[in-house]
Amino acid sequence: MPMNYQQAYEHSIADPAAFWAEQAKAVAWYHSPTSILQEKADGTHEWFADGRLNTSYLCLDLQIERGLGEQTALIYDSPVTGVQQRFTYTQLRDEVAKLAQVFQRLGVSKGDAVIIYMPMVPEAAVAMLACARIGAVHSVVFGGFAPNELALRIDDCRPVLLLTASCGLEFDRVIEYKPLVDKALALAHYPPEQVLVLQRPQAQASLQPGRDLDWHQQLDGAEQVGPVELASGDPLYIMYTSGTTGKPKGIVRENGGNAVALMFTLEKIYGMAAGDVWWGISDVGWVVGHSLIVYGPLMCGCTSVLYEGKPIRTPDAGSYWRIVEQYQVNALFCAPTAMRAIRKEDPHGELLRQYDLSSLRQLFLAGEKLDSSTHQWLEETTGKPVHDHWWQTETGWPVTAPCEGLPGSVSRRGSSNHAVPGYNVQVVDEAGRLLGAGEQGSIVIALPLPPGCSQTLWGDHPRYLHAYLTTFPGYYHTGDGGYLDEQGFVYIMGRTDDVINVSGHRLSTGEMEDLVAQHPAVAECAVIGVNDEIKGQVPMALVVLKDGAGVDAAQLQAELVARVREQIGALACFQRVRVVKRLPKTRSGKILRGVLRKIATGEAFAAPSTIDDPLILEEIAQVLKVG
Repeated sequence: MPMNYQQAYEHSIADPAAFWAEQAKAVAWYHSPTSILQEKADGTHEWFADGRLNTSYLCLDLQIERGLGEQTALIYDSPVTGVQQRFTYTQLRDEVAKLAQVFQRLGVSKGDAVIIYMPMVPEAAVAMLACARIGAVHSVVFGGFAPNELALRIDDCRPVLLLTASCGLEFDRVIEYKPLVDKALALAHYPPEQVLVLQRPQAQASLQPGRDLDWHQQLDGAEQVGPVELASGDPLYIMYTSGTTGKPKGIVRENGGNAVALMFTLEKIYGMAAGDVWWGISDVGWVVGHSLIVYGPLMCGCTSVLYEGKPIRTPDAGSYWRIVEQYQVNALFCAPTAMRAIRKEDPHGELLRQYDLSSLRQLFLAGEKLDSSTHQWLEETTGKPVHDHWWQTETGWPVTAPCEGLPGSVSRRGSSNHAVPGYNVQVVDEAGRLLGAGEQGSIVIALPLPPGCSQTLWGDHPRYLHAYLTTFPGYYHTGDGGYLDEQGFVYIMGRTDDVINVSGHRLSTGEMEDLVAQHPAVAECAVIGVNDEIKGQVPMALVVLKDGAGVDAAQLQAELVARVREQIGALACFQRVRVVKRLPKTRSGKILRGVLRKIATGEAFAAPSTIDDPLILEEIAQVLKVG
């Protein structure tokens, strides 16, 4: 008899080895694991140690064997070029198998690192799967990253091969990648000997003889190669996140745990089945692109949409809804910032109503805190259930979420919802003591972490232990703050450094942001702490207004101050509001609050490599200077 959510969760916490042994049966192993869970002396854990498998086989060959060869595996839609393509599972397998042979011919073998510096094109997904096919370890770096940042990643993983394209495309410009790659290779201490370049018609890259190779020429005459058998613990990919020391952290994802976790995720969390159309709205340069564009959907026999475009201006704020109607999307994932951008330009849903969304069952949002105002607007405008959920690059799949594939799971607006089976989520104070319902502190996960979560950093295991396991012994330190309510719903209030201290009171800027965002004129906002001689810190709100919102700045400030005072109290000392045209964000949609704090306090700052548009910082600096 199938388990409901509560039964599954309790089983996963009481006996994680037995629970995940059962889930592992959904994976087509070459050799099924008999060793399910082993604890190491340093507190990390190993899952499915003796299991043997291949991720590319699970995503492609297995689906063909199951009769899905002629089903569409991948849909590519690029409003910036007008190109639309469909790849069946058989076609995608053939492309992957041929590129894998090219890699082998260029000297790439099992365990070698390959950097993929690509735009959102099908070849990026093909390259990931081709690496997985031969046991190479890929590291996808967001196309357009600064040369210095790319050089840091090259030196950390020392790739045998680098893949790139001649350019990436925005709605208003062409970004040539090759000059950025050339500069990165000049800066790097361990550059690869060869670079494979995909020439796009929008810009042709000049190739350096002896090093640079043309993608299509190399594929000419290539033969298909089969998947190689790998150990469960063999690394599938490296995903770099920003490090506080300036050196990026290379999160390592293993083949076996990733496969088990993503099979569970697509089916039990997102409620997807073979034949369903899934749209992970992200970039392959982020963990969402790995888990929810390439590996997860394909392992489950879904059709996955790969989109090269923006929520707005490609061509307008109806672009997402056009995709849903055209491809009959059943469920999607995106960041809240994307929906806030759509809401800003189409606040009354006039563009949305031009499209048939009847195929869409639900929307999942993560990456930033989903404010209740956007949540309510999205549900009312689409008429579909909207679910907030929370996870991290390090976990690779959701930590908290409603589980659509488990009966009895419920969703609550304002919360990131219950912990997913496998995650024992707790809240502790600065001394590591467990806190009760409603008490804010650091969000932690009791060990062992479930399968799929990173257990090390590439080439630097001591740094992993220090960053994640030493602050609160026995727990994984998420770096996020929040609380659990009496029903076990998890509320993520932001990074722990987004808690400010006002006259001795520890207050969450995330809670204030939620209140500010509820104002009918506000499209999105960020609340940061700024220095104050008397109170230590006080909050300041940076607000982006909806298009056409005719509101006086003084009136807006008075209304927002009154709103926060009523809900939180005078102790918040919330009195400063500044209207800005836009907020600085990473390319994944996260607001750069740390940079905003430095600007507001007059500290020196540099535009991080992850920023979407560096010019925003100067605009905001001017506003705060005048204000």
